[in-house]
Amino acid sequence: MKTVLVVACIVLILALVAFLLWTPDIDRASLEAQYLRSPTDMIEVAGTRLDVRDDGPKDAPAIVLLHGFGSSLHTWEAWAGPLSADHRVVRFDLPGSGLSPPDATGRYDDERSVDVLIALLDRLGIERATVVGNSIGGRIAWTFAAAHPERVDRLVLVSPDGFASPAFEYGRVPDVPATVKLMRYVLPKPLVTMSLAPAYADRSRLTDAVAARYYDLLRAPGVRDAMIARMRQTVRLDPVPRLRSIRARTLLLWGTEDRLIPFANATDYVAAIPDATLVPLPGVGHLPQEEAPDRSLAALRAFLD
Repeated sequence: MKTVLVVACIVLILALVAFLLWTPDIDRASLEAQYLRSPTDMIEVAGTRLDVRDDGPKDAPAIVLLHGFGSSLHTWEAWAGPLSADHRVVRFDLPGSGLSPPDATGRYDDERSVDVLIALLDRLGIERATVVGNSIGGRIAWTFAAAHPERVDRLVLVSPDGFASPAFEYGRVPDVPATVKLMRYVLPKPLVTMSLAPAYADRSRLTDAVAARYYDLLRAPGVRDAMIARMRQTVRLDPVPRLRSIRARTLLLWGTEDRLIPFANATDYVAAIPDATLVPLPGVGHLPQEEAPDRSLAALRAFLD
């Protein structure tokens, strides 16, 4: 009898903890009321829906901005306004990120991301663009530039992903840790803030408002499932052959204090891409566009000019 009571107490405690920590999605209407600029920004592209910001003169040179894993189009906010004075600036939430619903096809591999990007450019009537990508957005950007050189004026890689790391070996389907799978059900806000902190060398740039935005959009319907699916479907291949085929002039912007993708990887990109220029950003972490927007944007402007 005593054993039964102990087991019952343990089950009750676990149930109570699960109830207190359970993190449901936020309904889409509430999120769109806060983060969607206009209902017309939600458009159908390649069989799925995307939240797309298209700013600046439509006849100006086009720049496309691709965000990283777990992020959204908002990461480019400090760049988008100044650039839109003399460029057509397109930024969007990748499928299953931000306010873009999960991809209707269920695919999140790089080939699908490239197809979505081509379809978006076609939908907007953009023949060629400067393509900018941060983190996995950088990997999508250089994959796109290698596969479709006719669509790329210039390429800008901001702390890009692509080379192998201890957790991601070439040719291997990655194991998604149980702790990551658990985030589908349990995602305390302090945990999100803690996981974001290493992306910033200057932690003061991770304000309560920025952390709240990331936290809210991670709880958009289906986003956490899509993030897990993207991790499962990302099989890295040796990037060097594709990087060597890139013909666009390329700028590498990299924070020297990047704790997520080491600054040392920059030398691999410079060695592989035929026409690449590296601009180190001392004292900056993984998100130069957020942490040092003026310095990183000045480097981009110099490259474009």
